[in-house]
Amino acid sequence: MDKKIAFIFPGQGAQYVGMGKAFAETFPQARETFKEADEKLGFSLSKLIFEGPQETLTLTKNSQIAIYVVSIAIWRVLADQFPQLVPMVTAGLSLGEYTALTASGKLTFTDGMDLVRARGLYMDEACTRHPGTMAICLGMDLAAVEEVIAPLEGVWVANLNCPGQVVISGTLEGIHAASQKLKEKGAKRVLSLDVSGAFHSGLMAEAKEKLKSKIETLTLYPSEISLVMNVPGDFVEGESAIRGYLIDQVVSPVYWEQGIRKMEEEGVELYIEIGCGKTLTGMNKKIGVKGATYSVEKVEDLEELGKVLERQEVTHGTT
Repeated sequence: MDKKIAFIFPGQGAQYVGMGKAFAETFPQARETFKEADEKLGFSLSKLIFEGPQETLTLTKNSQIAIYVVSIAIWRVLADQFPQLVPMVTAGLSLGEYTALTASGKLTFTDGMDLVRARGLYMDEACTRHPGTMAICLGMDLAAVEEVIAPLEGVWVANLNCPGQVVISGTLEGIHAASQKLKEKGAKRVLSLDVSGAFHSGLMAEAKEKLKSKIETLTLYPSEISLVMNVPGDFVEGESAIRGYLIDQVVSPVYWEQGIRKMEEEGVELYIEIGCGKTLTGMNKKIGVKGATYSVEKVEDLEELGKVLERQEVTHGTT
């Protein structure tokens, strides 16, 4: 039975010490990926990922490249173990968009490492120069949240991940004021996020400008695998459009739910989340996708996926 398959990749915040270690110990494809990263970066990223400390791994300049490399390592193992799993489309949440580009064949792993390392460093600098934070508002729709934050300075909508969940980003003072106002206006809960800065907000403008020159000279390759991007929350084709949206993404809202719904419209029947955590799998449940979603985070998940595919007789993805 042919199925339309989507590979989806997590973003920053999913990191933890020891992620991907079992894959490196078990599969040569993963070992080679970590070795390649260590050599390219000029330091032992694998040691930091496997041994920590957590505080150092969580720094933006480290966590972004770490999540990218781990996701690629797991994806390479998945591709080797299940060559019949050819996605129709790839997508990634925020940072995960770079993994999606690589998995689609549009961006090389080497170029991806250069870009993601730079993105992490530039955003880390922006976090230091313009301190900020993020919060998640539950139980209010986008229009209601926008109405509340419109008069406030230094607050932006950052993520639209799934129904009833809007993430805001901005200055420390702005997010504090917005959180109080949102509660007053009927939000069920407003929770502070444990992040090092105001991602997907105007406070990242300097990072966007620095990253722009790197993205504009980036080599992108043609591929039959489609790409759904955070901005505009839709299928995107063409080098110029991909570059433009990658640049905008640094300061723009992530339209994740909208992107998933576009995949649904195109008939995606099977979603495979590849990398750390099960955040995207949880979001798919809240979005209410018709197709099944499976997460590949640990080595044992491969065995479980194998059983599922056997039952469903998946032979290959269709385009």
